[in-house]
Amino acid sequence: MKNIAKEYYGNRVLKGVNLSVKKGEIHALLGENGAGKSTLMNILFGMDFIHTTGGFEGEVFIDGEKVDITSAQQAIEHGIGMVHQEFMLIPGFTVTENIKIGREITTPSLLSKVFGENLERLDMDTMAKHARADLDRVGLDISEYTKIAGMPVGHMQFVEIAREIDKTGVKVLVFDEPTAVLTESEADQLLKTMRAIADSGIAIIFITHRLDEVMAVCDSVTILRDGEQVAATDIKQTNVVQLAELMVGRALDTTFSRREFQSDGEYALELKDFYVHMEGENVKGLDLQVRKGEIFGIGGLAGQGKIGICNGIMGIAPSEGQVKVFGKEVNVANLGESLRNEVAFVSEDRRGVGLLLDRSIAHNIAFSALQVNDRFLRRIGPFTQMNHKEAAEVANQYIKALDIRCTGHKQEAGSLSGGNQQKVCLARALALNPKLLLAVEPTRGIDIGAKNLVLEELVKLNKQGITVIIVSSELAELRSISDRIAIITDGKLAEILDPDAPDAHFGMAMSGVKIDGGALVG
Repeated sequence: MKNIAKEYYGNRVLKGVNLSVKKGEIHALLGENGAGKSTLMNILFGMDFIHTTGGFEGEVFIDGEKVDITSAQQAIEHGIGMVHQEFMLIPGFTVTENIKIGREITTPSLLSKVFGENLERLDMDTMAKHARADLDRVGLDISEYTKIAGMPVGHMQFVEIAREIDKTGVKVLVFDEPTAVLTESEADQLLKTMRAIADSGIAIIFITHRLDEVMAVCDSVTILRDGEQVAATDIKQTNVVQLAELMVGRALDTTFSRREFQSDGEYALELKDFYVHMEGENVKGLDLQVRKGEIFGIGGLAGQGKIGICNGIMGIAPSEGQVKVFGKEVNVANLGESLRNEVAFVSEDRRGVGLLLDRSIAHNIAFSALQVNDRFLRRIGPFTQMNHKEAAEVANQYIKALDIRCTGHKQEAGSLSGGNQQKVCLARALALNPKLLLAVEPTRGIDIGAKNLVLEELVKLNKQGITVIIVSSELAELRSISDRIAIITDGKLAEILDPDAPDAHFGMAMSGVKIDGGALVG
């Protein structure tokens, strides 16, 4: 890709970027959120909105030949595959149907022999066998007949990857934040799969914010900052610190200043015999107590129930059992009841649950508070209407505090990069002025600089008196700010550990091995 430039809504997001990737190599594409990584890849993949917003400048070459890619179909024909950061799956279809869509296998029928091949029957058995092989290759142990709707985001990510692996004739495969929703062990498995794909001769472009993954699996790297290319080098000639500083243009401070937590005996949240029915994230009779004023971490492997807990509390997934918020029993079966009891929620599914994509940043930030506690409303006689001035002022405060990269509070949320969308979700939760904040994967898809900013914001909110529950696939993230960390295994509480507990204790808890006085049990 040579001298690529792109402008959105008067904002120049790419400024003459070059990218070269060799056959069979894994090439990292790094940069902060809003640096232009996804835009560059959307140009390569011929996404429609690139061309409906004025197209782009520059040239693209595949195997040395200049190509004009104006649609995703053309990209596929040129051998380009892409695992998108935001899932491109059909919720009502099964895993098999999503993997094989556009490449269906059919068998002749009596009608097709008479009236033509359009009446051939789908060979579901063969397609399911192909899908099963793809799922096994990426290490996803779910049925090929499972529907996408209700599936945990970690599982959906593997299905996305399985779909791309299923294609034939792929020359370049783009992975856009594929490990963002995966646990460390799952991410390791994915990196091994990527290496095997590259060894077969396919070029891989790997977008990630996990720099340890870059050093572990990549051959070379290109770094973007504010739409410009600031570096391109072999991995052997750099290190994690250099990469991080090139990305953000400054030295990073990754330390968090926290007071030592002391409980006054009150509980912010109590769960008793709590069940959540969420596909792939079931919770099975959980008893849990979170102290008022603490930062409580929840970790565990994907599919073990950690994400189901908060979705159950918020009434998004069906649940049973007792839920108390600051001593008051809450009927979480009523959607919105937790919000009305001063609980705010940052969902792991920012597009499906968290955002109004066609509305402005200001409207998104104000929306929940407007609906739940009548904030951002002004009364004119017997009527009420949204106070756009107040919403804009608050939005601008959060844009500055969370470093949301945008053209202003009027920009549509759907046009933001994934990481900046995540920060809007956090701002919307904070606009509720909650007493209890449930943050599920709050730094998913956020670059290293912005990740520290978000975690520091959670610590700051906690110091101001908000109890914070953070659910994360990244153990290091939980250990950096949590007072205690619960590990969930098979839908149950395996262990509550101190953040300074030995690495082995966390590993054993995730494996379902009980720790009793330093000894292993079970």
